[in-house]
Amino acid sequence: MKHKIIPILLLLIPLWSIAQTKLTLEDCYALTSKNYPVAKQVGLLKQKSEYEVEVLQKGKLPKIDLNAQATYQNQVTTIPNPFIEPLNKDQYRATFDVNQLIYNGGAIDANTKLKEAQTKTLQQQVEVNLYQLKTKINQLYFSILLLDEQKNILISKQDQLISRIKEVKSGIQYGAILPASEKVLEAENLKIKQLLQEIQLDKKKYFENLSSLTYSEINENTILSKPMFTTSPDSNSSRPELIYYDLQNEQIEVSKNVISKNNLPKINAFGLAGYGNPGLNVIENSFQPIFMVGLRANWNVFDWNKTKTEKQALSISSDIVANEKETFVLQNNLQLQEIDNEIKKSEEAIRTDIEIIALQEEIVKTSNAQLKNGVITTSDFLVEFTNLYESKTTQKVHEIRLAMAKANYLVAKGSPLNSKEGL
Repeated sequence: MKHKIIPILLLLIPLWSIAQTKLTLEDCYALTSKNYPVAKQVGLLKQKSEYEVEVLQKGKLPKIDLNAQATYQNQVTTIPNPFIEPLNKDQYRATFDVNQLIYNGGAIDANTKLKEAQTKTLQQQVEVNLYQLKTKINQLYFSILLLDEQKNILISKQDQLISRIKEVKSGIQYGAILPASEKVLEAENLKIKQLLQEIQLDKKKYFENLSSLTYSEINENTILSKPMFTTSPDSNSSRPELIYYDLQNEQIEVSKNVISKNNLPKINAFGLAGYGNPGLNVIENSFQPIFMVGLRANWNVFDWNKTKTEKQALSISSDIVANEKETFVLQNNLQLQEIDNEIKKSEEAIRTDIEIIALQEEIVKTSNAQLKNGVITTSDFLVEFTNLYESKTTQKVHEIRLAMAKANYLVAKGSPLNSKEGL
């Protein structure tokens, strides 16, 4: 029989391991960055840019066209010379035309750099959108941690309550305590069971929301590690939005360069080869080979200040970006100040909680002795007993709030979490 049990236990170990998977806050961030639908846009934008750059670079290759035409006209040019045969009214031509760009002021390379700058800006916008999900992850993650703490406190309270119920039953048997006292404690025990059920349902809901946000299957039995953070208020902000604004400015500068390049001279070599009637010698009325090579230059020497106006518009765009960045930095600093105040408030509250709990533990200890001796009623004891565990719950709320505030502070500053798993 023992030999049969061991293999069954070995089979159950992997299942237990899956059910008890550990997850950190950083893991949730990583899952969102990897799996969230908008994250796929980073790769798609890169692929799109590569195709667009390839198209631009092909502008340096020769352009080859095959042209053919057949026409009929009611009149042709005639020369008053009996020895020259008049042209046919039906004419035919088929040619290969080749055009090769020789010089365009580097416009293709400039447009390539602009396309790359645009892609980097769009990719950074995706990073900004993903980064903003971290605050939502924090809210869900620490809500689950708070429910776990409340659950642990309620279980501890329930254990203590069951011990008191046993003592009260013993007191009732010996006539030292009234029978109604047991019912008061049993009613409180039922309330605890009800709260535990509500916590389990809320926890399941939060895990489902966290699964949706990370696009992963996160089991409700997953253990979330309680992080411990160290914040450094003096460090500079590293928010992805700041990089986004800088990339916008770079894109504007590259756009100005493209405008300048578009006004430089353009030189193309061209060639034409084919067969037609008439050929290049229009007075010879027969099918002839056609061949021509040459250079073509184009330079828009006066554009009615179009280039200047376009650059002025881009300069205004640059000012708008600078204004948006300044506004973001201001709002971000206000947010950091607000979170920092919340951190200090939570730290002070925790110190007070510790003192309150120490006093209430003494009160409950005294009340327990009085209850055993019949000096106070069960209701009187239950008041002090409940006050103690409410204070313990309040302390845990403040601790979780403090941890979440520190996580939000680091997210608001754009700093890595640098967290350590809590014991």
